[in-house]
Amino acid sequence: MSRESRTDRNAVHISGGQAAAPEPKKKRKKKKKKHTALSVVLSFLLICFLTACVVGGYILTNAFLVIGGKPVVNLEDEKTNQNQTSFIYAFDDNNKRYEYMRLHGEINRIWVGYDEIPKDLINAFIALEDKRFWSHRGVDWYRLGGVVSSLTFDEGASTITQQLIKNVTGHNEVTIVRKYNEILSALNMEKNYDKKDILEAYLNVVYLGSGCYGVKTAAETYFGKDLSELNLSECTVLAAITKAPYSYNPLYNPEKNRSRQKECLDKMLDQGMITHVQYADAMRYDLILTNDSRYEADEQEEEEEKEEQYQNFYIDFVIDQVIDDLMSQLGYTRSEATKMIYYGGLHIDCAVDTRIQEILEDIYTTRSAFPDPNETDTEEHPAVQSSMTIMDYKGRVVAIVGQAGEKDGVRCLNRAADSPRQPGSSIKPLSVYSPAIEKNAITWSTYIKNQAIAFNGTYWPKNVDGSTSGSSRTVQYALEVSLNTVPARIVYDGILPGGVSTCLDYMTNHYHLSHVDMVNDASLPPVCVGAMTYGVTTLEMAAAYATFGNGGVYYKPYSYYEVRDSAGEVILSNREPKGEQAISADTSDVMCELLQTVPISSYGSGYTVQKFNVMCKTGTTDEDMNRWFCAGTPYYVSAIWFGYDLQKNLHSTVNPCGRIFLEVFSRIHRNLDAGKTFPKSGQTIRKAYCANTGLLAGSSCPVGGYGWYKTSDLPKQCSGCYSSSSSDDDSDDSDDSSVEEAVSSAANTIGEAIGNFLQDAFG
Repeated sequence: MSRESRTDRNAVHISGGQAAAPEPKKKRKKKKKKHTALSVVLSFLLICFLTACVVGGYILTNAFLVIGGKPVVNLEDEKTNQNQTSFIYAFDDNNKRYEYMRLHGEINRIWVGYDEIPKDLINAFIALEDKRFWSHRGVDWYRLGGVVSSLTFDEGASTITQQLIKNVTGHNEVTIVRKYNEILSALNMEKNYDKKDILEAYLNVVYLGSGCYGVKTAAETYFGKDLSELNLSECTVLAAITKAPYSYNPLYNPEKNRSRQKECLDKMLDQGMITHVQYADAMRYDLILTNDSRYEADEQEEEEEKEEQYQNFYIDFVIDQVIDDLMSQLGYTRSEATKMIYYGGLHIDCAVDTRIQEILEDIYTTRSAFPDPNETDTEEHPAVQSSMTIMDYKGRVVAIVGQAGEKDGVRCLNRAADSPRQPGSSIKPLSVYSPAIEKNAITWSTYIKNQAIAFNGTYWPKNVDGSTSGSSRTVQYALEVSLNTVPARIVYDGILPGGVSTCLDYMTNHYHLSHVDMVNDASLPPVCVGAMTYGVTTLEMAAAYATFGNGGVYYKPYSYYEVRDSAGEVILSNREPKGEQAISADTSDVMCELLQTVPISSYGSGYTVQKFNVMCKTGTTDEDMNRWFCAGTPYYVSAIWFGYDLQKNLHSTVNPCGRIFLEVFSRIHRNLDAGKTFPKSGQTIRKAYCANTGLLAGSSCPVGGYGWYKTSDLPKQCSGCYSSSSSDDDSDDSDDSSVEEAVSSAANTIGEAIGNFLQDAFG
């Protein structure tokens, strides 16, 4: 047998003997594949398990950290930072504080404490929204289990605590993640806060329709009642609104609200919160809502509604001042400060004297003291306008009005505070006379040239009567009749040290006139006759003139005493206004006496205020575009502007501001003591002066009159007068001046008599 044959046989033998051998090989491969697939599945499951453990561990760890950690929502901060209604308060004659105005934007909220909320109202919300509130720890697992089993995350599972979380965070999307975070936050809140704190917060932030956030404003809006006055039926009406604030609004959808109110009462009965008798009484109660024809508002509410419709200029002024002070003193932006006013829950004690403000508003709304009270006022032909500010002598603005006629908006143009106009001659006491007296450059009886100067190629300035020259005049006479030449000469001739620069310094740094243009106003016309680039406001002028009646102290005008935040902390205060010495007390005394020589009888007679000491100064600009009257009594100081918004000639022979002043101040002073006088520093003295020289009168001098002088700067006594006449040219001029002053005085007396007659005859 060949080797090949044996080999083949062996091969066959082997093959035959092991015929099943290939099969085991195939089975081993399948087992291997099965083992591999199983390993993959097990590995995947293991990975999933480990991932689940990691994620679950993270979630549980996070949950425990959140639940047991610091408050996720700080209720104290929320109470402070929630959008809340702000209040402005005023004080009556007995210094009793009362609500004067409410300020709020779209959100009307007044925070109340838990103890101020009626028990029936608390129970109504609990019965309808969260019956297990007192027993659960933030989440009602029974209700949540029902929701989960239905595979929906309906808001119906939310507890009051969860609703509070949603309301303060603003997160209301319907997702599992949001619900999970809400649950953790609710558990955290219940761990950190008492149930009563949570209920208090909830009932103050819940939206109840008609712009009302919280139960207090809702009670006032729907029933015109304070929260404490609500009965069971009214409490359930409010609780019924929460499901859908518009759909269940009792003013607009009373039937839908009624059905849900019944549901609320049913649940309160079932939960043992009320008896059957109470249930029946509540269902029978005849609700009277604020839109019901039977509803009668009380006097305070009617006044509040009136104020809501007619926010006066004082309120506007308070708002603007608080916004400015929040910016300048606390670093707020204008946007932030405005939001604080309308949403910050501020409590503002304003400085208004409501009696004076009402008098001012009445006269300005009706234009009763205007030359033509019935003047046509249209867009094509707007009527004449005016503004007025009244202050005391320590910066308190007691009244302010920014337009004549009906106020046409909230925070509209306030001409008294925001619309500067050229002041005319009313600037002279501030820019020329008081600085010159302060620097001992002039006195009451100093004679000054009554002559125009060569200025810009012409003779300037002209006096009111059109004259450009005349006899030298005393400072007192020049101020009384408002000569323009005299203050121009005081500056131009170098009598006032520093000239125009000194004038500007006093206007800006002493009297704080904020619209002075330091470049364009640095010339004679602006500082001597008030032809300023921009001008001044009545607010600024009243504050500046106050220095002549209070010993020379400038006080920044203020409209509020104090501003407190929603937590009651004082954030702004004017309780102790601090003034600065603008001029010396003796200069103030002299200026006050000088201004009291300006007559007011030509504006009317028979007025109460004429019984009082009155200091004043008029002002008229070129072509009679603007009229001014700055005046004060020992009680109050004021400034009035009169003119057209688009300037044009007033064609008025008598200053209309004078009549407005007499009308307003006569009403204000009706019950005040006319014996009160302006304060004196004790550093001035009244002396006779020589009619020829203006020096203190000697034994042989013709007396020109009596003037007030600073004891530290008394003129020398005249020693050169030996007769009523002299060959000296200057003396002749002075004699002429004396005669003219006597004539003027007589003319004023006659004019006053005629004015009294006309006033008595024609009113």
